[in-house]
Amino acid sequence: MKDNISTHIPSNPDINQEDFIGRDVVIPVHPRILMLKGEEDAIIANITSNGTWNKLHQTILSECENLISITPLERVQIGRRLLDTSREALRRIFFLSYTYRLTKEQKYFERAERELLSVSAFIDWNPSHFLDTAEMTMAVSIGYDWLYGDLSKKSKLIIKEAILKKGLEPSLDETYNGWLKREDNWNQVCNAGMAYGAIAIYDDYPDLAKQIINRAIESIKLPMKNYTPDGVYPEGYMYWSYGTSFNVMFLSAIGKVFGKDFGLSEQSGFLNTATYLEHMTGPSGDPFNYSDAMPRGKLQVPMFWFATKLKDTSLLWVEYNRLLKAKKGNFVKDRLLPSIMLWGCGIDFNMITEPKSKMYVGQGENPVALMRTSWNNPDAIFVGIKGGSASINHAHMDIGSFVMEALGVRWAMDFGMQDYESLESKGIKVFGRDQHAERWNIFRYNNLVHNTLTVNNEFQEVDGYAPIISSSSKASFMSAVVNMTEVYKKSLLKTNRGVAIVDQKHVIVRDEIETHSKEASIRWTLLTPADVRITSKNTAELTKDGKKLILYVQEPNSVTIKTWSTVSPNSYDADNTGTTLIGFEINVPAYSKMDIVVNMIPGDVNTTEKAKTLQLKEWSEK
Repeated sequence: MKDNISTHIPSNPDINQEDFIGRDVVIPVHPRILMLKGEEDAIIANITSNGTWNKLHQTILSECENLISITPLERVQIGRRLLDTSREALRRIFFLSYTYRLTKEQKYFERAERELLSVSAFIDWNPSHFLDTAEMTMAVSIGYDWLYGDLSKKSKLIIKEAILKKGLEPSLDETYNGWLKREDNWNQVCNAGMAYGAIAIYDDYPDLAKQIINRAIESIKLPMKNYTPDGVYPEGYMYWSYGTSFNVMFLSAIGKVFGKDFGLSEQSGFLNTATYLEHMTGPSGDPFNYSDAMPRGKLQVPMFWFATKLKDTSLLWVEYNRLLKAKKGNFVKDRLLPSIMLWGCGIDFNMITEPKSKMYVGQGENPVALMRTSWNNPDAIFVGIKGGSASINHAHMDIGSFVMEALGVRWAMDFGMQDYESLESKGIKVFGRDQHAERWNIFRYNNLVHNTLTVNNEFQEVDGYAPIISSSSKASFMSAVVNMTEVYKKSLLKTNRGVAIVDQKHVIVRDEIETHSKEASIRWTLLTPADVRITSKNTAELTKDGKKLILYVQEPNSVTIKTWSTVSPNSYDADNTGTTLIGFEINVPAYSKMDIVVNMIPGDVNTTEKAKTLQLKEWSEK
């Protein structure tokens, strides 16, 4: 029964509705999104028997108590985005709906219903920036489905019409649905949101719902192919959290409704991405935040889905440690937090063991190598280095850049991203990706302030690609080598960079450079939050939090170490207080070769020189 809501379903020759969901498929009654009726019992048993799970449950309940007295959301658009409002709607409605289903206390139902009716009354969900529409559709769909049995007929009609008119129908309009052909997080988020809307109102609009879901199953393969071959997410840590979370929300929802995910989870590299993500976090708890990513780590809810799917609780080593260290109120800003209670149900935290491997190397569009000396020692050495290309969505000119930790300090850091609105509000075009895009004038985004090389004071080549060409996981010499030749092809004949942890004691970075017909000026830089004291022409002492690191340039020993300010001359750039660029500049004559070897030595470690003199071609044999 359509309750007098009309809709037009345009034909789509690219989608065969028989490919995935047949016409006669029968789906469960409400509630059916993520958690069927009666599945609350397993969660209740889990939180009753386990203190950590109960702590998480109580965190959600306490936040819902705070939400009771808060005024429902209003339609507040910031610049071109309604996204903050949509995300907060998802958080509130998901939290409140979860709490009502687990407690059956009327106050949570009433507060959730108020929120649902408020956002349903918005004039639209801002389809011109469709992420906003997608997250709002997911929010309202979860609330509609999970509260369905108690909503009045009037409320159901209002909410259902909003899902249809403000969510699903705009997704059929070519003005708004360009994300269907994108290969990035937009595709994952938008298809997930639309699928939730389709599942929510499936009974009333089965043909439309099938079209939307079939379309999503086919379209979401585009970004999922980017996990090939080893699970690296090209857009980095933060957008892994966004794109992969919604990809998993999609797979979890269709798996619950249809009993299968139509082979999507078996796409090449996808399940391996959990290993990538786990290795991305250093002993400090902070990630290798290359590309557009914030410097701090967070609880990664989808890791619980991967751990359950793969029956491998070692994937939760980092996440469990976050839970153990959590203070009251942590994680309440994560709008998908209730999912952890579903995906992790039945996991025994006492059975979680540390990962077996201390090194991960992942190829792909933005290949990375991640290595550490220990998973359980907070003073362990951790290094991450990347290759790839600046042409990728959300990428920086950070090819060859690395981060490094030891003694609990992030010595070599990455600024990561700057808030988009802070730039867009000043007229800066943030998302251009060609060589002359305005994006590269943003201080944090070009190679001059990353832990890499700058040649002739020029930007890296956007169309260049740098693969990882060799690696070794041997404990005595963990290493990876990146061929950066294409990134500097206009100025250099050959450029390779290797990074290694030697004898589990210190780190070396080795660059091997060849010039062609012109002399080249090379600038080697490292960004650090430490205090810097230059102790000789080729040695500096970095100190932070009472800890020490020696930066020693072994080759060429004629260099003069210097520092650069991280204060940008541009008014639109973020404040970078508390950071310093340290490094050196050298001139390499035409038709010549130059080796650069830099040692990073934590504390009072004594090192030998022998291993440092090896050519990069010998590293994998070490």
